[in-house]
Amino acid sequence: MRDLEIQTRGMTFRGVEDGPEDGPLALLLHGFPDSHHTWRHLLGPLADAGYRAVAPAMRGYAPSDVPADGRYQTAALSLDAIALTEALGGGDDAVLIGHDWGAVASYGAAAHSPTTWRRMVTMAVPPTSSVAEAFLTYSQLQRSWYMFFFQSPLADFVVGMDDLEFIARLWEDWSPGYPADADVDHVRAAIGDPERLTAALGYYRAMFDPTLHDPDLSEAQDALGLPTPIPTLYLHGENDGCFGLDAIGDPLAVMPGGSRLAIIEDSGHFLHLEKPDAVATQVLDFLAE
Repeated sequence: MRDLEIQTRGMTFRGVEDGPEDGPLALLLHGFPDSHHTWRHLLGPLADAGYRAVAPAMRGYAPSDVPADGRYQTAALSLDAIALTEALGGGDDAVLIGHDWGAVASYGAAAHSPTTWRRMVTMAVPPTSSVAEAFLTYSQLQRSWYMFFFQSPLADFVVGMDDLEFIARLWEDWSPGYPADADVDHVRAAIGDPERLTAALGYYRAMFDPTLHDPDLSEAQDALGLPTPIPTLYLHGENDGCFGLDAIGDPLAVMPGGSRLAIIEDSGHFLHLEKPDAVATQVLDFLAE
């Protein structure tokens, strides 16, 4: 495994990579509250399959830069994915893999630039267009309370208290029974600094505050509501405490032919960490088609 540093969109993205440098690119995007280390179990299998597997820290997360423009809306994340793929020399055999916010960014990126990747894998957050009604149920709103709490300035203080104990408790709720101490330590390193924490919360604040939207990104923002244009594997944990299995709707209804849906048994929100072998098998089988 090698350290990664690459400049694009006026930022320096840092992370890790594995596999042959001339292999087809597999770009892996993490979510919240997480870090690029979340992909440590999947990088090796992808590398063994011949991929150049690259896992950068998302904008605002250490060790990548905090963006000077302060933009965290999904369109900005999607354009980051496109720019990273181009900067890394991704060809028509490139693939995109995203979890949580990384999945949301992936949907927008693929819709905005459908020829950039051959296939896509997303986990834990289904396409918005497949969950519009289910997301508004009482059960899912109860699970999603944190999104609304993050709109308050108080969140910066509360989440940062007691060495990010708030984050540790989210992991407990979202992946019950998974021993997340090492992962939470990685999260502390990624967003423990107040500026970094504000950046991570900024992803959620940009969802609801139109003043945080950049009109220059309107085209990419409009693409977010489009159906997923490339074959996609969607994976969801059976016991996900963040986004309930009862709320995922029908992801395949907004995906093209050749797409797949798989529920990973005995796993929660961080399914790729809880059941790494099962997830790797699903991913590699799908990418090999």
